[in-house]
Amino acid sequence: MSDRLLNGLTLFSAIGSGLIAGIFFAFSVFVMTALARLPSAQGIAAMQSINVVILNPLFGVVFTGTALACAVLAITSYFRWGEAGAIYLLIGSLIYLIGSFLATLMFNVPLNDALAAADPNSANGAELWLHYSSNWTAWNHVRTVASIAALTSFIVAFRQFG
Repeated sequence: MSDRLLNGLTLFSAIGSGLIAGIFFAFSVFVMTALARLPSAQGIAAMQSINVVILNPLFGVVFTGTALACAVLAITSYFRWGEAGAIYLLIGSLIYLIGSFLATLMFNVPLNDALAAADPNSANGAELWLHYSSNWTAWNHVRTVASIAALTSFIVAFRQFG
């Protein structure tokens, strides 16, 4: 892979990790707290709407595109192992892929799917909301920290290339 392409993918991964970190940070710091203050039916309905709206092409390009770029960078780091920044490419890529992308698929998405099937006005919905909001938010904290750590690692790698 050329240095120019490597720099571009590293920059894209840094920006993508930063954008995703910002989204996750907002949910961890205030969105979920605000939703938890609402009556459960309203909190469920709001989160159900958010989970539908977030599935759009722009979010998909940033979230999935960053994961794909990280996969390429992880492989590339193996072939450039002795070079400056390679370890940070690998670390940033693995942190994003495991802590952000995989955590989302394994933990947050199944919780979102369960919430999507819930009737916001039912007793089961209210019980599910309590379980959902605490577990979803805990995993979101993991995703937030992972995305920030990946961003940091990509910045260090990018600086070492220079």
